Amino acid sequence: MTELIAPAKLTRYLEVTGRRDDGYHLIRSEMVSVALYDRLELDESADYLRVIGPDTVPLDGTNLISRALELVGRRAGVTLDKRIPTGGGLGGGSSDAGAILRWAGGVDAEVAVRLGGDVPFCQVGGRAIVEGIGETVTPLDFEERVFTLLLADFAVSTASVYASYDELVAEGERPEGVNHLEVPARRVEPRLGRLLDWARARYGDVQVAGSGSTLFVEGHVFDTPDGSVTGPDGPVKWYQTVATR
Repeated sequence: MTELIAPAKLTRYLEVTGRRDDGYHLIRSEMVSVALYDRLELDESADYLRVIGPDTVPLDGTNLISRALELVGRRAGVTLDKRIPTGGGLGGGSSDAGAILRWAGGVDAEVAVRLGGDVPFCQVGGRAIVEGIGETVTPLDFEERVFTLLLADFAVSTASVYASYDELVAEGERPEGVNHLEVPARRVEPRLGRLLDWARARYGDVQVAGSGSTLFVEGHVFDTPDGSVTGPDGPVKWYQTVATR
């Protein structure tokens, strides 16, 4: 058996810089790996996919683990211990795929991006500027940073958020700020907007992770490593973490 660790990806800022003729959005973003992990146990003598954890993960050929194995021409039985929330903007599926690519020896970023825009970064991890549709990854020096994640109990569709972004642009509004996807994400999921307003009133400079639904603030704002508080629409879990290499 081989154990792989797949760290979550935190998007510290995200700019949408354009859109290609094929519909893919161009971005510029700083991404950093943090110490919240999925774990994959591989059995190279078998061929299956099992998931441990509360999240619903597709077990068919659409799963990014299965797609990553197919991309590198490998087979393995995989047991996924799912800790990164699905639909939370933390790149959980992309990180799982990145772990498989690393195990297989790695692929060029132009190949990795076929699996998704976050996969090239998740294949290398650490800290980097990510541009294009995700295929241009420029490593940055490691910085010691601590973060508090606020984990919503709902998911947000990245595709729906980008579609909402395009609708806003068509209406004459071009979202700006630290994360250009914040406004369209609020539009797609009103609970996210309520949670963000509530969190900013209590914890300061809270930002949306990617397209949501996770929020984050730099620093540790609670006295314990994890727990929950009552938000505007019910319990909200928190998890205090650090940047990793």
